[in-house]
Amino acid sequence: MKNDWTDLEIEEIKNGYRFDKENNKYCCNHCGKEFFTGEIYQIENRFFDSKMGVTLHVTKEHGSVYDMLAVSENKYLGLTQNQKNLLGLINAGLTDNEIAKELDLSPSTVRHQKFMFREKAKQAKMYLAVYELALKGNPLHENLINIHSTATMVDDRYITTTEEKDKIIKTAFASLAPLKLIEFPAKEKKKIVILQKIVEQFDHGRNYEEKELNQILKGIYHDYPTIRRYLIEYGFMDRTKDCKEYWLL
Repeated sequence: MKNDWTDLEIEEIKNGYRFDKENNKYCCNHCGKEFFTGEIYQIENRFFDSKMGVTLHVTKEHGSVYDMLAVSENKYLGLTQNQKNLLGLINAGLTDNEIAKELDLSPSTVRHQKFMFREKAKQAKMYLAVYELALKGNPLHENLINIHSTATMVDDRYITTTEEKDKIIKTAFASLAPLKLIEFPAKEKKKIVILQKIVEQFDHGRNYEEKELNQILKGIYHDYPTIRRYLIEYGFMDRTKDCKEYWLL
């Protein structure tokens, strides 16, 4: 899933897909499947244009966009499990009394929480408006590398400009095609840039057996166990409890 959703517009996040103007295609936010304008797509013996194709794809392959977002581990979601439970019941169309009974709360408590959700949404809209106006025409904030949405630790180590990133990649890798890492650095900022480059070698929505993962990483750097450990530690990848399968987050 090529989904740093933080770079998407609100409507793109809600739709579950975005439009890539440069390449004239729609892309699924969840798995990266592409639907090019001008082409016709067959879905269950019917034919659709690219926009309807990606819309149906999201629904049929991934289900409710709400459910996908609500259960995600995205650090920007900022909801407790209790809040997720309540929003899930609201999304399901339950009344205040039904929600109260389901969660063992009083109806007044449910109404209060719904009020707080609404106020928080207003606050978020106002913050976004002021932020975007303040930075309008100012490219400085765009000069920083993106933080992947599943990052486990967000601090100063992510304050890296695109120029610094390019310099790190240029000096850290002996080759970019195929990708060959010279040395895995001790500095955290450099580690993140290098790991971001390494994960480009993997496909979203695909599970890798440990042996296959090791083979790919070994081709990039001799100490592949270290690379594998940091990919997990920094939230680029996850794995099954028995460590037999790995996938991009």
